[in-house]
Amino acid sequence: MAAMAVSATAGIYPFQYTLADDVQGVLSGLNSYDRDAWAAAFSAVAARYQARAEEAEQIGDTSVAHENYLRAYGYYRMARYPTMNSAGKKSAYRKSQEMLLRASRYFDIPIERVEIPFAGRPGEGDRIIAHLRVPKATDRLPVLLVSGGIDTFKEDMHTDQVLARNVATLAIDIPGVGDAPLAGSEDAERMFTPVLEWIAGRPELDPAGVGYWGGSTGGYWAAKIAHTHRNSLACVVSQGGCIDHGFDAEWIEQAQSGEYPFELAETLAYAFGRDTFEQWVDYAPKLSLVRQGILDRPCAETLLINGLHDTVFPISDYYLLLEHGSPKSARFFATGHMGYTADTQSIILDWITHRLQPSRDRQPGGGQ
Repeated sequence: MAAMAVSATAGIYPFQYTLADDVQGVLSGLNSYDRDAWAAAFSAVAARYQARAEEAEQIGDTSVAHENYLRAYGYYRMARYPTMNSAGKKSAYRKSQEMLLRASRYFDIPIERVEIPFAGRPGEGDRIIAHLRVPKATDRLPVLLVSGGIDTFKEDMHTDQVLARNVATLAIDIPGVGDAPLAGSEDAERMFTPVLEWIAGRPELDPAGVGYWGGSTGGYWAAKIAHTHRNSLACVVSQGGCIDHGFDAEWIEQAQSGEYPFELAETLAYAFGRDTFEQWVDYAPKLSLVRQGILDRPCAETLLINGLHDTVFPISDYYLLLEHGSPKSARFFATGHMGYTADTQSIILDWITHRLQPSRDRQPGGGQ
């Protein structure tokens, strides 16, 4: 847990909206990663901030309410981290959702929780829940779909810097996490079809200016739909994703002792409808985009971002993308997973903005 304590002190992922002293207190009281014990410990801290927010709201102190609802969200988020694979973590996730939406009432651009119909298969859900944020405008705006990975859900996609560029955002869960109506699988990209159709029917959004930015395992889905849904996408960013080698048994074993805090394979297994490390090792190769014959198809204009020293997913997977199919852009950094530096986000946003603004002069599928 020492590495997590360092991240908490720095206030970086996954400890946004938390305080280092609070986190240190929780971690010092835990002697294992028992899922429900973890959830209970962080939820107890979250409840304190929730109470402060509710008290402030009752007396009309919106600034204090806003701040403390975000704190409560941050701790409930940590309570369900990395994913909601126990009863306690499921409960904490629902509370984190509630706290974020309460905090959103005080955002300059509040979150609109939307439900998109999904015609799934037996046993799957019937709706996709997403978070829409739209800057005020007189014309239809381009929109950026944003997703995280196996531990970063739609609630965790903080998009103020995108909105500041006059681009709307629609945050969605990747298959198998959050409120997604289906588990990850070899064809779970079908979940994106009704999302893109829904965007086309929204009067404030420009269907000719749709981009997708997926991070970590979301980068896997980004790389895939850049090919399978290229005619509906003006641009795609795949950041820190996996393509082929990341699904090999040798890599999965190696990554268990890499930079990911704990339970990497188990959390991936959960997102793809599996229960154990062994089940994940057995199933994962089926997800390879090489095995599926995806990479040599034409694709939407695509940017690849990652760190050269990523120990979660191998940088070699992105070299595979560059060696196949349509030409792509890439920017790699001498860092770890996701290629985080002080400049990474602005580089991505500049690239996206150039391709979505003004979207009326562009057509989807421009990277053929």
